[in-house]
Amino acid sequence: MQGIIIATLVVAVIGLIIGIALVAAGKTFHVETDERVDRVRENLPGNNCGACGYAGCDAVADAIVRGEAPVDACPVNSQEAVKKISTVMGVKSVEIVKKVAFVRCAGDCDSTSEKCNYVGINDCRAAALAGISIWECDYGCYGFGSCVSVCDYDAIHVKNGVAIVDKEKCMGCGKCAAACPRKLIELIPEGKKVAVRCSNHDRGPDVKKVCSAGCIGCKVCMKQCEHEAIQVEGNLAHIDYEKCVGCEKCAEKCVAKIITEL
Repeated sequence: MQGIIIATLVVAVIGLIIGIALVAAGKTFHVETDERVDRVRENLPGNNCGACGYAGCDAVADAIVRGEAPVDACPVNSQEAVKKISTVMGVKSVEIVKKVAFVRCAGDCDSTSEKCNYVGINDCRAAALAGISIWECDYGCYGFGSCVSVCDYDAIHVKNGVAIVDKEKCMGCGKCAAACPRKLIELIPEGKKVAVRCSNHDRGPDVKKVCSAGCIGCKVCMKQCEHEAIQVEGNLAHIDYEKCVGCEKCAEKCVAKIITEL
């Protein structure tokens, strides 16, 4: 009986010592937190998607408070939320421009053909690392859906061999653009009306040999634009959305019909 009492006392004393040590360590290593971090965090969506470039919403909230990230660091945040974060930080709010993803490729299964049979991981990045061009066009969409796998909003799917974005669901986070090994996905300001659905930089005749839906670099679109918002560089048309007024003349006159409505 005496042995049990002694053992109990020993355990109690050890527990007390450990408790005192933990309290002392807590006070010694305590890090003061800025209450603004929690207030900023409350105005972030909470998806922890990482599209901002940080590990998650907690990390970007901390970065905003420390001045390492802007108040609009979250690409999917609303204008109202950005205003609230600006108020917390005591800075002037910024006007955000929502963007939507657009796949610059129209080379679906009806427009181009397979160059080879690919046997491997069903992923665009894996195919790219293998150095394989599956379709006749070396610039087009692989169609394996690396972009689909990273989308948190179910806004992009592969249809008939090419990734297609549902602009109603797209939040403009840019994760699909980062995942595409051929950099075919462009983030376009919401409200813009047209985009060039091709990424082939080869000369017109060479483009047509591999894809019936490619840009031939004819410059007809460029000549039609009164605002110099579209230029043909490297045999490929590109729209400057800072200048584009949405008249759609370029789309109307596009010979290849690859300037499409968004």
